[in-house]
Amino acid sequence: MRLDPPGPFCETRADLKTPTDTHIHPISPWKRALVWPLGALVRLWTATLRFEVPTEDLRIIRVVTEPTVFILWHNRLFLAAEIFRRYRQGHRIYTLISASRDGSWLAAFFASVGLGAVRGSSSRNGREAATELIKALREGHDAGITPDGPRGPAYEMKPGALIVARRSGKRVVLVGADFESSARLRSWDGFHLPLPFSRVGLKFVEVGQDALGDRDQAAAAIGRQLIEINPDRRPAPLRTRA
Repeated sequence: MRLDPPGPFCETRADLKTPTDTHIHPISPWKRALVWPLGALVRLWTATLRFEVPTEDLRIIRVVTEPTVFILWHNRLFLAAEIFRRYRQGHRIYTLISASRDGSWLAAFFASVGLGAVRGSSSRNGREAATELIKALREGHDAGITPDGPRGPAYEMKPGALIVARRSGKRVVLVGADFESSARLRSWDGFHLPLPFSRVGLKFVEVGQDALGDRDQAAAAIGRQLIEINPDRRPAPLRTRA
């Protein structure tokens, strides 16, 4: 079994520059060092998964000549790095991560598994972060969007999640995952952890720019498509209040 190291895109775009906004918590070297073992474990774990992808969907994911906006539910994020390692080798992917202190830990973890990050949120640095994602797309890289993140509600497509896709004019692909066997975390989204060596059925659906014309209608339609290609075979455990 081969365990690839993180690619050249493991730095965050915000960290490549001197921060001008004190609301963005930086990723320190010691944070990177602390999360590296977890990242290595996740890369080893996901390398055992058996992905099954229809032939037509393979053709969609393997078009690496065009920068692409990938849209997936937050609780499927565990698969993201492995999907891009297998099917879009050498292609950089950036995603939006909160500018908060917790977000700095997540950005460090993303770096350890080979995903890039742009720091910001809907409440902090949102416009600047969207601009950075669009810039990455225009430079030929990919962007990843979780339309129900970072706090939910789960499976609720926020219209604002389409801003990057609409403004960039780039190719849009929806990501679906059907888990043969997975554990569910007691998080707001019922985060999926597929069991090692289990089967995961993947779906990739391309959405044309003409379908993004009306923001609210597009969000509703894309939300329905994402739900359809992401069936939940097992309910998430109930969250308990302290």
